[in-house]
Amino acid sequence: MNDITQMLMQSTTKILKDVCTKELVNESEQGIWAAKLWCTLADSGMITVGVPEELGGNGCSYLDAFSILRLAGKYSAPVPLAETFLGNWLLADLGEQVFDEPITVAYPGSENGVYLQKQEDGWVISGKANFVPWARFAKRMIMLGRTDSEDVLVLISPEQGRIEHGKNLAGEARDNVIFEDRLVKECRVIPVDAKTVVNKLLYSGAVARIVMMAGALERLLELCATYVTERTQFGKPLHRFQAVQHQLALLAGESAAASTAADYAVQAFQNGFLSQEIAMSKIKINEAVGAASPMAHQIHGAIGFTYEHTLHQTTRRLWSWRDEFGTETEWSEKLAEEYMENGRDGLWPFLTRS
Repeated sequence: MNDITQMLMQSTTKILKDVCTKELVNESEQGIWAAKLWCTLADSGMITVGVPEELGGNGCSYLDAFSILRLAGKYSAPVPLAETFLGNWLLADLGEQVFDEPITVAYPGSENGVYLQKQEDGWVISGKANFVPWARFAKRMIMLGRTDSEDVLVLISPEQGRIEHGKNLAGEARDNVIFEDRLVKECRVIPVDAKTVVNKLLYSGAVARIVMMAGALERLLELCATYVTERTQFGKPLHRFQAVQHQLALLAGESAAASTAADYAVQAFQNGFLSQEIAMSKIKINEAVGAASPMAHQIHGAIGFTYEHTLHQTTRRLWSWRDEFGTETEWSEKLAEEYMENGRDGLWPFLTRS
């Protein structure tokens, strides 16, 4: 980590610790936009990380961006930082200017997509995008679409469609945006190769969730270590009990493994879209979430589920992010497909490549 990255991490940590309070996260789960947090991050130049300066970015690297996302996951930051990074990186790849306003990305799926027809004064759009992160708060949405002749990327305000509010287990906004033969005069339509865009979104989104979950698992360990030190039972602190020590050691092991997997995924992303490395990292960290969350709640007892405590804010986000951008089953199937493509002679190189 160089000096610039260290300064960026110190600034981000201070902002998130000061602004991302338990009350702010609870309010966001009730549908209130965390405007102060977003404005503070934007004023500090942390929205356009990973984009060259000539396209409106701040010139920092992907490593810097993922380090910021790791902290965002650790402090349960209730803003679409990951989605804005993904959207801006996609626009930058296409040579487009990026934005420091909230952006969301509708991940392509069997039920998502729009059809566009060109008119003299705009585009008539029909179709929908389901489970779009933070759509109600985003100023722009990026989604895949198709015209009569080609696949396109559409940059549009979500307000141009009908927004149906929804949320994930963590209370984060996950909305449906529906277009019913809507004439839209102001939208950007860019011809693209759909397969390349889907690939970019899948792998960059997976790495984003990986680092966010690694940060959240670090937070989980910190909360548990603090709790067993402060709480006493039978006249001595909880951490003096062997059973508690055992659970804490297992939790620390899961957190360390997740942190290593996250570093591995970020390194792979910077070197190119190496599916094997990112797939294995997502599988590992998803499994770590499944093991670590019950341990953390067992260590805390019933108090971790109460509204007053912050533990559930972290564990609900871990459970939600685990399912986004590929479950462990889906990534395992991708690995199996890659193995089958390599054939018998490719098994050993496949297993020992990294």
